Amino acid sequence: MTTTIDNTSTPSPRVAAPLLTIAAVGGAVAVAIGVYGNVHDPTGQAITTFGFPRVLPMKAWFATGAAFLGILQLLSALWMWGRLPKAGSSPAWLPPAHRWLGTAAFLLTLPVAYHCLWSLGFQDTNGRILAHSILGCAFYGAFTTKMLALRSDRLPGWTLPAAGGTLVAILTVIWLTSSLWFFTTIGFPGV
Repeated sequence: MTTTIDNTSTPSPRVAAPLLTIAAVGGAVAVAIGVYGNVHDPTGQAITTFGFPRVLPMKAWFATGAAFLGILQLLSALWMWGRLPKAGSSPAWLPPAHRWLGTAAFLLTLPVAYHCLWSLGFQDTNGRILAHSILGCAFYGAFTTKMLALRSDRLPGWTLPAAGGTLVAILTVIWLTSSLWFFTTIGFPGV
């Protein structure tokens, strides 16, 4: 199944309203998470580390798993949309696999985000940490936007690929500012 995307159309007012609505809802989610993280006093305590010796290694490995699954989801989306060179038509099993990859990636982010917000809070002690805090909030806003875009049939064809690409890009930069930093500063495997 190959789908073409019309990148030339300008959204009409009938299309612009839902587009702006889902972007506003996603933005509100990101801001709400950021405000909570900023006003909440971090506990400094972990609820669980899922067998890891400390919170930071758990977060680094879960974020690595989520980023890896996010890259696989990007590749599967490119294949489904006929944008993966030399891949041919996508098989029937690919759309469900794409959804499950996304679900698994999202689930891996939840304990990470929980510990970021609850244990560590929104921080701005240096540029890396500030970028990580902002992008962590933006990730859930982008996720909300993508989920809402999936449910709307009144949006331009480019909306879903743009939302998904933004989500993977944010997740990648989050990984670079957290897990990669952890593995190169603290050490690999970090446990």
